Amino acid sequence: MKFAGLTDDPAKRKVDHNNPSDWTQKSFSNEAEARQWLKDLLEKPEYETGPGDLGWRFGYTYKIRPWTHE
Repeated sequence: MKFAGLTDDPAKRKVDHNNPSDWTQKSFSNEAEARQWLKDLLEKPEYETGPGDLGWRFGYTYKIRPWTHE
């Protein structure tokens, strides 16, 4: 499984998620674009999300592992 989310502070979110080594992030110029990106990912069965996203300027993904805190 993979986790996807949105944030305005990717460095803090990465720490909050235990610094996954396969962390990737993408920047957006507007909220509609960011929300559509997340919606498109979540339509794929291998992606999920959780509470706690603050903002939309950056999207991030990583592989969920047993020790991960979403």
